[in-house]
Amino acid sequence: MKTGLVLSGGGARAFMHLGVMQALDEHGITIDFVCGTSGGALVGAFYAGGYTPKESLDILSKSDLLRSVRFAFGRPGLLRISATEKILSGYFPDNDFSALKIPLIITATDIVAAETVVFDAGEVVQPMIASCGIPGLFEPYRYRGRELVDGGVLNNMPVEFLEGKADQLVGAHCNPFLQDRPFKNSFEVAYRSLLLAVHNQNIERLQKCDLLIEPPGMRAFSIFDFHKSKSIFRTGYDFACRLLSEDLHSLQRTGY
Repeated sequence: MKTGLVLSGGGARAFMHLGVMQALDEHGITIDFVCGTSGGALVGAFYAGGYTPKESLDILSKSDLLRSVRFAFGRPGLLRISATEKILSGYFPDNDFSALKIPLIITATDIVAAETVVFDAGEVVQPMIASCGIPGLFEPYRYRGRELVDGGVLNNMPVEFLEGKADQLVGAHCNPFLQDRPFKNSFEVAYRSLLLAVHNQNIERLQKCDLLIEPPGMRAFSIFDFHKSKSIFRTGYDFACRLLSEDLHSLQRTGY
């Protein structure tokens, strides 16, 4: 019985996925495939690369990734993320999907061709960076002749790319749709608009998950709350632990 893990985008909220992975590991659920987009692609790559969830949390919380982002005034985005390539390459020295411990799929959006682009072979760092580029905030990432932005623009829950590969799907979705808090800045308004655009497409995809982990407590966090990474991790971990304890038959378990 093969289990696939699908990770949504969500900026800093993607730290939730690491808490979910920690809970899955502790409950003996072996993940055989990972598919992620945007922030989900980033944390999913670390997990697929053999880093434990807590190691990944520590690395991403303390790294210079955010400080490596550079303003790009006069360009098609406010920020440039290409400088993160050197930092990420230090954690993925082979920089190849084939070197990962778990098969990984990353999705990004070709902003020119208006289509989802799937990466599962060749270089891994570059697709990670491309998948995280929120349009308007980050300039498009040029790779393989394409102009790439956030994979969540067209598909923020890419379950279909694991259908036929995995026998059962675990979905981790860090963007509860309802909001009960005011927006802090214009970037949050822009990202909320993006979620509105993809919400209806996600409904059917979320229903395809054999187990959907979507902590309502995530609405307390902003997509820019990187300084709250440990609290976000804990929110995902606690919710996933409760869910897995209550629903003992939701998944075929291995590892005992």
